[in-house]
Amino acid sequence: MDTISRAIRIAITAAAFGVPINSASADIKDYRFELVDNQLQAGPDRTITVRLLNAKTGKTVPDAVIFATRLDMAPDGMQEMATKIVPVPGAEPGSYRFKATLGMAGRWQFSLAAKVQGETGTVEDKLVVTVRK
Repeated sequence: MDTISRAIRIAITAAAFGVPINSASADIKDYRFELVDNQLQAGPDRTITVRLLNAKTGKTVPDAVIFATRLDMAPDGMQEMATKIVPVPGAEPGSYRFKATLGMAGRWQFSLAAKVQGETGTVEDKLVVTVRK
């Protein structure tokens, strides 16, 4: 049996059993959030902007559903020091913006969880923002 006919038989068998031969979609682990600016000024109504990237392609991912966010001072050992964070419209596709009051200088941890359309699983990330007076 030659190599080509064997490959065709394997492909037909895989298709019959619903086994993907070569999936074009990314693994959920291939996605990550990235801060646009990791240093901000302390104060009310500060905007934190993140991008969701496909690490394999380097392209931003629009239309993700971010369903969980938390902003606290865990990097400085004060995870109980949390602040409310509110989503606001993004400036460009794949960009996600949030408003928060950053009442204290230090390192703030921004935790996010999102669903990417067409992918199974959840993208989870923790980013550190440095806040100065």
